[in-house]
Amino acid sequence: MHAKVKWLDGMRFVGTTESGHALVMDGDNPGTAPSPMEMILLAVGGCSSVDVVSILEKARQDVQSVEVEIQGQRAEDYPKVFTDIELVFVVTGRQVQAKHVERAVNLSMEKYCSVSKMLEQAATVRHSFRIVELP
Repeated sequence: MHAKVKWLDGMRFVGTTESGHALVMDGDNPGTAPSPMEMILLAVGGCSSVDVVSILEKARQDVQSVEVEIQGQRAEDYPKVFTDIELVFVVTGRQVQAKHVERAVNLSMEKYCSVSKMLEQAATVRHSFRIVELP
């Protein structure tokens, strides 16, 4: 895997991935784009969401939406790494069974999501879920 980050202006940078995708990051607070640390939270949310949706689809659950609410606490002193990360998966659908959501979330966070497993080396990563039933 290969990526490149190029300075644009101020504290803005554009990252380009090997697959040809580009995104802007901003080190200013507040900035015009996500900061690199915000991108880490998005990465763990995205990585785990891919797993959860895939597992729930295989379990034939009638899922209409999956969102992940992510909170990250950082150390007070530099390098201000994440010390605690909490993910709450919100699964919306019809007659979605809690046992399937629990299994999907646990499998993702404990086995499949490489971003989560990597972050566990530096931070406490916790997860939970809730189901929103559609009429």
